Amino acid sequence: MATMAELGFVGLGIMGAPMAGHLLRAGHRLVVHSRTRSKADPLLAAGAAWADAPAGVAARCGVLFINVTDSPDVEQVLFGPGGAAEALRPGSTVVDFSTISPDATRDFARRLAAREIHLLDAPVTGGDIGARNATLTIMVGGPVEAFERVRPLLDCVGKRIVHVGPSGAGQALKACNQVLCAVNMIAVCEALLLARRSGLDLNQALDTLGSGAGGSWAWTNLGRRIIDGDLNPAFMVRLIQKDLRIVQDAAQRAGLPLPGTALAQQLFRAVEAESGGGALGTQAMIRAYERLAGGGPSCEPGAPQPGHPA
Repeated sequence: MATMAELGFVGLGIMGAPMAGHLLRAGHRLVVHSRTRSKADPLLAAGAAWADAPAGVAARCGVLFINVTDSPDVEQVLFGPGGAAEALRPGSTVVDFSTISPDATRDFARRLAAREIHLLDAPVTGGDIGARNATLTIMVGGPVEAFERVRPLLDCVGKRIVHVGPSGAGQALKACNQVLCAVNMIAVCEALLLARRSGLDLNQALDTLGSGAGGSWAWTNLGRRIIDGDLNPAFMVRLIQKDLRIVQDAAQRAGLPLPGTALAQQLFRAVEAESGGGALGTQAMIRAYERLAGGGPSCEPGAPQPGHPA
């Protein structure tokens, strides 16, 4: 990877598009594909090439990055009609940034290894902000040798990059991360509602508590979005629900009770029950709490603030 390489990228959503852009700006030649071609337009304008199917991407690259939604989507990209596996050359490496089942990852790795292709599961955390700023944390499972070869490319899109074990280990650690994200969201919503009902200034509460023992990325970033009434997704409710199903499957196999995770799932499910709720950001959990609280004063703009009449 010391010289500029031709790379492939499949999946250009909220996370994938800026990550692909970082690789392009680093000077690499990039071939891209997305189910919705218009998502590729900014990259194409910046010099990327388009392929009509994953196989067309794979035929032109030695390293293929994937960032799609779920295990069946990754399987379709790799092994479906026009899939990448049929066109990748022996010795190629696939880096899957998607968040999927660890079991599915291990199966895909075995199938690709039979073709002498390496698979690295490399799920990320850091949200859309991390993707835009190239500050993502990337947890990587798979062959160490393949990891070392692509590490300079991962440095283009992330800040903390860690090899955590064999195939599936990256996905297993990402499942742990999603437990933290979901349960932290419970704490953010409950603290903001209590602050509001106590007549506190929410902006002051956010700034003050952010540097204390209870502070977190979710409190600082998603708490701010709640106060500003911004429920646009850094990460969609329907996607965290997909991830939490993966978590609960793993917990069931391990015989572990995860009651906090189960509560988060139910609160997100209440948001999903609203029209369009699944496409909102995870901070929209606040809506479920507001309904539970009897529809009282909201944390969003327009709610009466301390010192002001309703």
